[in-house]
Amino acid sequence: MSRTIVTFGSIGVALLLLLQLSRYLLVFPNPGTELWLVLLALLFVALGVVMARHLAAPVPQQPAKEIDEGRLSTLGISKREHEVLGLIAEGLSNREIAERLFVAESTIKTHVSNLLSKLEAKRRTQAVSRAKELRIL
Repeated sequence: MSRTIVTFGSIGVALLLLLQLSRYLLVFPNPGTELWLVLLALLFVALGVVMARHLAAPVPQQPAKEIDEGRLSTLGISKREHEVLGLIAEGLSNREIAERLFVAESTIKTHVSNLLSKLEAKRRTQAVSRAKELRIL
């Protein structure tokens, strides 16, 4: 879809440029150097766009890690607590997590407290590393 939009947009721009060029040639029948400079500039712009497309490397996507659902249920971690754990792993504070999940900050504190006890951790970073060891994150 976006490729079609870019194609038709490029055609439209090219037509507008041709119309402006024809108007310019009517006013100044002998354009001289200015016309060649404009054409050279357009050539370099087009060359830059083409090179950028071909040289841009695609971003490698990491394979999705398998989450051990059985271990999650064994530990008694709810879906919401698991979601909070993921946001903790992203480095978000309690306030930021609460804003993202549209809940009160005290609710997040309760979830974090439950996670720390269920993962037998004393700190948030310890809980994240333990969750990675258990393959639940």
